Amino acid sequence: MGKKIFQVDTFTDKPFTGNPAVVCVLEKEVPEQWMQNVASEMNLPETAFLYRVEDGYNLRWFTPTMEVDLCGHATLASAYVLWEMGYLKLGEEARFYTRSGLLSGSRKGDLIELDFPLLPERKAPLPGGLKEGLGINPIYVGKSRFDYLVEVESEEILRNLEPNLSLLKKIPARGIIVTSLSESKEYDFVSRFFAPGSGIDEDSVTGSAHSCLGPYWQKRLRKSRLKAYQASRRGGVVYVSFNGDRVILGGNAVIVFRGEMIQ
Repeated sequence: MGKKIFQVDTFTDKPFTGNPAVVCVLEKEVPEQWMQNVASEMNLPETAFLYRVEDGYNLRWFTPTMEVDLCGHATLASAYVLWEMGYLKLGEEARFYTRSGLLSGSRKGDLIELDFPLLPERKAPLPGGLKEGLGINPIYVGKSRFDYLVEVESEEILRNLEPNLSLLKKIPARGIIVTSLSESKEYDFVSRFFAPGSGIDEDSVTGSAHSCLGPYWQKRLRKSRLKAYQASRRGGVVYVSFNGDRVILGGNAVIVFRGEMIQ
């Protein structure tokens, strides 16, 4: 019997929007190179691989070119598949053992909430190539464990960015988060995420980036609950709240197709 695969659009309730991820449900551990080959074949921002362990699931994430330490949207996709396909009962907590420790997910009506680590940024020097790569003058630059965070003056500037990806690829970070206040009353802030060095030119909706964006805008806006929009071509909505030293990331998901790996 083959390995079950699912394509899930995340941080959205409408197919063909949000951020797509492949979820591969395994019966046991498989070779790392096989997982990388599958992720390259799928050619989506992330492919998640999970198999049952004693009280949860082992979970790993791969881009088309590399394994990553943390991924929000593929974790959301994995949790959604477990509930929707009957691997877990709807009231059960999804528990994932990952490179970033234990992560968990729960259902709140149609919304999925992920319990993730906070990844606060600290003010950082402007790295070489960042200003030229984005083609803007940032008003703030910070650095989290994984990414650079860049604030720009307006949502208009953010939406009109046409970055030089070859320059951004040379910056020593997983990716570049660009953010601004939202001009719409519906959202608190907006963002975009570029990660050419990780094999993703622009990510559609980056859950893990909101582990950094959340505390950044919490301090700026003095709000404990935030609603964010990632202004990529596909777009998506992330709800952000806090629980001590953890961040709670909320979003919807929809399965687009399901199938079976025969290799």
